[in-house]
Amino acid sequence: MLGWMRALMPKEDRFFDLFEAHSRIAVEAAECFRRLLDGGDGVPALCEQVTRFEHDADDVAREVLLALRRSFITPFDRGDIHGLINDLDDAVDQMRQTTKAISLFDIKTFTPDMARIGDLIVEASKIVRETLPLLRSMNANSATINAAAEKIVKIEEESDLLYLNGLKVLYQANKDGRAMDYIVGAEIYSHLEKSVDCFEAVAHRMSGILLEHL
Repeated sequence: MLGWMRALMPKEDRFFDLFEAHSRIAVEAAECFRRLLDGGDGVPALCEQVTRFEHDADDVAREVLLALRRSFITPFDRGDIHGLINDLDDAVDQMRQTTKAISLFDIKTFTPDMARIGDLIVEASKIVRETLPLLRSMNANSATINAAAEKIVKIEEESDLLYLNGLKVLYQANKDGRAMDYIVGAEIYSHLEKSVDCFEAVAHRMSGILLEHL
C-alpha cells in the first residue's frame, strides 16, 4: 500500500524542476523589465508583458506549494522549500510592483542609474538561474553555489550605491520646486532597489540550505 501511495506522490526531482522553471521565467521577466527602462512609447506594452511573466511565475509557485503539501519526501527542509519559492516569487513580484508604479505615473523616460540597476537585476536573475540546478548535488557543487551567492551580494552592494547616487542626482535636479518629480523618481528607485534585494534573499536562502546539508 505504501508503495502505491509513494508512486502517486510528487517525486523529489519535481521540486527542482519547478524551481528551475521559475528561475527561467524570472530571467525573461528581468530582460523584459530591462528593455522598458530604455524608455519610449513601448513602455506600456512592456509593463503588460512583465505582468504576464509575473502571472506565470505565480502559477509555478502555486505548483511548488501544492507539491509540498502532497509529498512525503522532500529534497530538503519543507520550510526551506517554502522559503525558497517565496523568495524567488518575490523577485518577480517586485518587478511587477515597479511596473505598476511606472504605469501609474505614466513614466516613459528613465535615468542612467535606473537602467544600470536594471542591468544588475538581469545579471542577478541569470546567476540564480544558473545556480539553482546545482542544488540537486549540493555537496559536489558547494563551492560554486557559495561563489554565486557572493556574486549576488556584490551586485546588491553595487545596486545600493546606484540607488543612493540616483537619489542624490534626482534631488539636485528637482530641488528648486519640482517636488513631485523627485517623489515619483524616488519611488521608482525604491522599487528597483527592492528587486535586487529580492535576488539577494534568494542567494542567502541557497547558502542557508547548503549549510544545513554539508
